[in-house]
Amino acid sequence: MTPRAATRHWLTWVIATAGVTAVLLLVRRDLEKTHIALAYLLLVLAGSASAGHRVGLALAAVSFLLFDWGFIPPYNTLAITNPLDWFVLAAFLIVSVVAAELLHRAQREARTAGERESLREANRLKNALLASVSHDLRTPLTTIKALAHDLAGIDDRAMVIEQEADRLNRMVADLLDLTRVQSGTLVSTIEITPVDDLVGAALQRVSGAMPERNVRVELAEGGTLLIGRFDLAASLRILVNLIENAHKYSPAGAPIELLAVRRGAWIELTVGDAGPGVPEAERERIFQAFYRRPDVASDVGGTGLGLAIARGLAEAQGGTLRYLPRAGGGSLFVLSLPAADLPGQYADG
Repeated sequence: MTPRAATRHWLTWVIATAGVTAVLLLVRRDLEKTHIALAYLLLVLAGSASAGHRVGLALAAVSFLLFDWGFIPPYNTLAITNPLDWFVLAAFLIVSVVAAELLHRAQREARTAGERESLREANRLKNALLASVSHDLRTPLTTIKALAHDLAGIDDRAMVIEQEADRLNRMVADLLDLTRVQSGTLVSTIEITPVDDLVGAALQRVSGAMPERNVRVELAEGGTLLIGRFDLAASLRILVNLIENAHKYSPAGAPIELLAVRRGAWIELTVGDAGPGVPEAERERIFQAFYRRPDVASDVGGTGLGLAIARGLAEAQGGTLRYLPRAGGGSLFVLSLPAADLPGQYADG
């Protein structure tokens, strides 16, 4: 509200208070104290509803003084001779303040609910738009990639076009997955799967993109077979994302560590790197969609969707994904998935 509008509000309710008081004074002989209290209470509520909380409280205080001055004997003074009149005035003031406060709270909750509904609708429309645009982009990208592949033997630039089409196609796939995660429409296929299969598939998937990087894998000791209850495709995508991130941020020659262990009812897969780590204030923000840390070099690729999608995929199948600082520097990303047991695997004795 602008200062001019605020001044108009205050002036309006000063005039209204004076008007109500003048009318009540004209018929003072015919009114009971309850009539006076109700009239001023209506004034307070009207002011609160129209002009806000502060105006309502100010009207309550002014009405209290006017009630005492004009309608409690002796008139035209603030003196009170009858002890019961103290009770009347105190009750009026308390009811006025409480009523103004309750009305203010109800209005605030109504505004919050309205804003929440507006945000929910805007988010729904955003997800629908992203899904529609992403879906429609896949067909022309597939066509461009096919044409570039056919032209590869004629023009060397066709290879660049094909590579860029692949990159755009991955971005479109990320956008589609993000909309599914955020809208809750992602369908998980939960199966009992050996963790060895998940780790092996992830290493095979990343081997072509990082042939010089050493990935140190450590599985459960004693030859115990780790079994989980998870969506293999979704979990593979999470693990590949974490390994590729570790490769992206680790210095050349530094190994990536991949540890898989069982902890109670959970299988924990931890990917560790020797990169710069994440400042404490950023450790949750890195899981927000489109967020990129300000201290990351501009030549580090990515759209800021990978970790948001990875956490969404983990939670969709009953798991979690969290960040931990690595002792000695670097980062640890811990993917926790529900564990499963083979018959008699963890039996006592």
